[in-house]
Amino acid sequence: MRTLPNEMIRVMRPFAPLFSERVLEHAQALVAGAILAPGKRTVGSALRAMGLDKEKTFHRYHRVLSRAVWSSREASRVLLESLVEAFVPEGEPLVVGIDETLERRRGKKIQAKGIYRDPARSSHSHFVKTSALRWVSVALLAEVPWASRVWALPFFSALAPSERYCGERGVRHKKITDWAWQMLAQTRRWQPRREIVAVADSGYASLKLLDRCRSMSDPITFITRLRLDAALYEPAPPRGPRQNGRPRIKGSRLPNLSAVLEDPLMQWTTVTVGGWYGGEGRSVEIVSGTAVWYSTGLPAVPIRWVLIRDPGGAGEFESQALLCTDLSADPERIISHFARRWQMESTFQEVRQRLGFETQRHWSEKAIRRAAPALLALFSMVALFAHQKKARMPRAARRAAWYEKENPTFSDALAVVRKELWAHQEEGFRGSISEDDTVKVPREFVERLTEAVCYAA
Repeated sequence: MRTLPNEMIRVMRPFAPLFSERVLEHAQALVAGAILAPGKRTVGSALRAMGLDKEKTFHRYHRVLSRAVWSSREASRVLLESLVEAFVPEGEPLVVGIDETLERRRGKKIQAKGIYRDPARSSHSHFVKTSALRWVSVALLAEVPWASRVWALPFFSALAPSERYCGERGVRHKKITDWAWQMLAQTRRWQPRREIVAVADSGYASLKLLDRCRSMSDPITFITRLRLDAALYEPAPPRGPRQNGRPRIKGSRLPNLSAVLEDPLMQWTTVTVGGWYGGEGRSVEIVSGTAVWYSTGLPAVPIRWVLIRDPGGAGEFESQALLCTDLSADPERIISHFARRWQMESTFQEVRQRLGFETQRHWSEKAIRRAAPALLALFSMVALFAHQKKARMPRAARRAAWYEKENPTFSDALAVVRKELWAHQEEGFRGSISEDDTVKVPREFVERLTEAVCYAA
């Protein structure tokens, strides 16, 4: 039986009840192999990285994804609990981001794929379509202490099939906002005692979604963008005595936020927002208020809106508005929570560059629904493994004379975990040895070689 370093065993122990004893052994080997393997993250590359390329029963490792009985949803629950315990102090809210990403896949056997706009290759003036699987992912947006910044740590991902796929099977096609609601409701069931704040981009600014989140017995605070021309109203006036008919759901119409932006008499407040677009803090001017957002045929949702503009009218960034379903929320805190959302784009990029997302080659439906979420969750697992080495992580940042990096990044965390795996002297990580010849190599050369391989994408 191949073993893992003690720190990795400690992190993976809560997942053990989800698997049978044999499947657990194979799953651990695949996790370690996916961390060690550069390039493609197929089962074959993971086995080669683990020295199992001569394994005659290699099909058993494929069956971990395609046939074995285990619940990816339960694995998401366990992963969330581990992340909260490691990175979110007691009493602090759980800030979660929700967004979708594409896994570019082609082939007749990839049934759930669709044709989508490729955000990485498109621009405002150039539209690029691609054949892909669309994944909706929920990530914990938490401060990683040894990295001195917020990381987006995915823990729950679901495949949102294309409309064509649903039509061919006679099932109702669910919108992205419907997937978001179900995943947020599941997250609330997993964490019933913690305050949850969900942040998302303008694609999730749906009145139905906002109303569902605020109407729960334990509401989820939702923060997203708000259109400057959104129809905002005053709260409904109190019902008078002996007044007949349906109760009013809104009051008088308020000016559009675009008009508020141009109002010369509006009193703006200057605040400093940390982590603006993933960078350093910057000063912005804000004004805030409460209103009821309503559109015909949809629920009326009370919101707190926050209007943001560049101080002094310098025009370095476009004015924008945010909304929050918690009317008592502090505007600065709303902006601070929303600014964390940008880390999800960084996580998706790192998963593609460092963990081989989009390089898997499974075609069975069960393997497809398990492999991509597993690679997204592997980002969070690497963060947990590195957190076990948090005492040495501040010194793990890769530096050079021309690049002075203050804090470690995900590539540094991945390199630390890889070095720990290779340094583990158990027999399982040595592989088979065909010759007994000993070759003496200078230590400096070995260290340079190890560093180069550890940072290989």
